[in-house]
Amino acid sequence: MSEKKIKTAVSSKSEGTAADSTNATVAVEKKRVKPATKRAGMHVRAKKKTAVARAVIKKGKGTIKINHMNIDIYAEGNLKTLILEPVKIAGEIAKEFDININVKGSGRISQAVATRSAIAKALVRAKGKKLKELFLLYDRNLLVDDVRQVETKKPLGPKARAKKQQSKR
Repeated sequence: MSEKKIKTAVSSKSEGTAADSTNATVAVEKKRVKPATKRAGMHVRAKKKTAVARAVIKKGKGTIKINHMNIDIYAEGNLKTLILEPVKIAGEIAKEFDININVKGSGRISQAVATRSAIAKALVRAKGKKLKELFLLYDRNLLVDDVRQVETKKPLGPKARAKKQQSKR
């Protein structure tokens, strides 16, 4: 084909697609749906060993629920203070949001550390850089997961590396 025929073919195709694309944009604008962040909140995940904490943060009155329980009922003493460290660092900012956390796996301490990290990540996701810098200065583990796990047990021994003691007599 000559260059003139190619140009006319391309221009006729582009005109057709331009009309189709305007119709498509009109159809898309009519179907506009609220983003998930406004409907259901922002989702965050944190890990410690085999404990996984999943948090959802929404605008609210500042309540924190872990496994559908208020934090006062879920934890006491040192565990509660450990979990609430990011809230104390954030101060008034944390009172603007409701945080719901589901945590499972591992033991109580690992679950508390994963929950603490999920709260910190959720607050950073909601508010931004200022809180991120504060959390990193205080404790890097608030924003970085610790995924180290216990090594699996091998045969011929009581633990992962220990072997049965041999006797020469």
